[in-house]
Amino acid sequence: MRILLLVSAFNGLTQRVWCHLREHGHDVGLELAGTFDKPRELVAAVEAAAPDLILCPFLKHRVPEQVWRRYPTVIVHPGPVGDRGPSSLDHAILDGRPQWGVTALSAVEEMDAGPVWASNVFDMPAAPTSKAALYNSRVADAAMACVDEVLRKAGSGDLPIDADQCLRVVADTGERPLLRRKDFELDWAEPAEELARRVAAADSAPGAPADVQGRRVCLFDAVASDTETGAAPGTVVGHNVDAVAIACGTGTLWVGYAAVLTERRGTKLPAARVIDASRTPYLKIPDALAETSYVRDEHVGYLTLRSYNGAMYAEQCRRFTGAVEKALTEDTRVLVVRGTEHTFSNGIHLGVIDAAPDPAAEAWENIWAIDELCLVLANADQLTMTAFTANAGAGGVMAGLCTDVTVARDGVVLNPYYDMGIYGSELHSWALPQRVGEQRADTLLHRKLPISAAEADRIGMLSGVGPRDMAAFDAWLAETARGYAEPATLATMLAQSAERRARSKPLSYHQTVELAEMARDFFDDRNGFSDLRRRFLAKVAPEVTPAKLRFG
Repeated sequence: MRILLLVSAFNGLTQRVWCHLREHGHDVGLELAGTFDKPRELVAAVEAAAPDLILCPFLKHRVPEQVWRRYPTVIVHPGPVGDRGPSSLDHAILDGRPQWGVTALSAVEEMDAGPVWASNVFDMPAAPTSKAALYNSRVADAAMACVDEVLRKAGSGDLPIDADQCLRVVADTGERPLLRRKDFELDWAEPAEELARRVAAADSAPGAPADVQGRRVCLFDAVASDTETGAAPGTVVGHNVDAVAIACGTGTLWVGYAAVLTERRGTKLPAARVIDASRTPYLKIPDALAETSYVRDEHVGYLTLRSYNGAMYAEQCRRFTGAVEKALTEDTRVLVVRGTEHTFSNGIHLGVIDAAPDPAAEAWENIWAIDELCLVLANADQLTMTAFTANAGAGGVMAGLCTDVTVARDGVVLNPYYDMGIYGSELHSWALPQRVGEQRADTLLHRKLPISAAEADRIGMLSGVGPRDMAAFDAWLAETARGYAEPATLATMLAQSAERRARSKPLSYHQTVELAEMARDFFDDRNGFSDLRRRFLAKVAPEVTPAKLRFG
């Protein structure tokens, strides 16, 4: 089919749908709804595209009647059948729902009220999970199941069903009001568990506002602890690296990220850079907020790296490098470096860079630090594996390719680099061509378009793709790693890795060439990195849809 994606942003879910449709032979084009000043301009663009079907996996704008009356137009709504409103997932997290869902429905005059094409229900995590993390994992998986059902029905000529005739698996659904930042206000007299849930519902936007040390801030990335300090609610009582602990009515709230809140919200930064915790004791952090964790299973070591939304700032990269070096001192045969269910890595931290007194110098420190991590992974004596457990982008992808073996979970989207005005480093000029060849590597780097795990596996960028379900993937990963740890297989793999390094230029050569280009991008700003970085952080919408995303 000829399918138009009508969306408000080319976000993670949209990218996943875009990749999926293309890989299944559909002719796919995309239009950013916000780039049109008037409805008639959008109508004209749709008419020029002449699609068989319009899919809207992420749309905050209203679809003009002239569009949905003429073309089958399907909205993907992050709520179960019967749910309506723009803050669906926020309400689900706040209410502590045990189940939630995604519904694909026809666009009609009334928002989220059209006939139902497909629905999919999933279990919510037991612990409060941030809205962004939930959206990029369980919601996205459910949305893809809905998209496949829509394609099946549209291809066979089936029609959607009136919502009143659909089975409502999730009870107590209906129209819910839009939630704004003030609706997530934190009252420190409340229990930490309740505050963590509120932060999760507001993360990563609009953030949960609170008063801390006499300042207005927005809080993100929070985890509750039952630790009682005896301090007055709202008192900063401890820290661990860049996370801070704040006393609550009962328990303690650990906060990983914060932003100054004045008339507008500032840049999200590691919490200790916004909240002064320097005079507080160093406390044990909850496991859910720990940057790294290491588990050994006989001959295989598993190192999990956690970074908020996948952004890794310079000091954090150095801590990750230290964790990898420590893990490599274990007498295991294989080291698996992996992310969490919700995040892997997107490379350098644009927010920390932008907030620095000298952004160019901070960016330079950041790229050096992530390069050191890449070098440690590439030069390891053990066999190293990367497991892309969630979407990855830019330097996060390239760092993962520096290991001997790279695998991914089905449904993961990899974005080799973004249009951010920088050349890129992370040994990409060595790691990518050795897997996919010089010509294909050049194409991937210059097109700057996402690819699915399945496509990455097909072209040799990955060594395998495991199941989509997280528990099943963990079991698959363990079995795969144990296979590589078998002496005969291990010897063969290590010999192949040594041969690859021997026949290529020294890694220091690749790093030197890449950093020379990055120096010009950072310090001379030759490709507009400063402006592109600020626009990205401010979520400034593009003025036009990029031509590479449109039909033909």
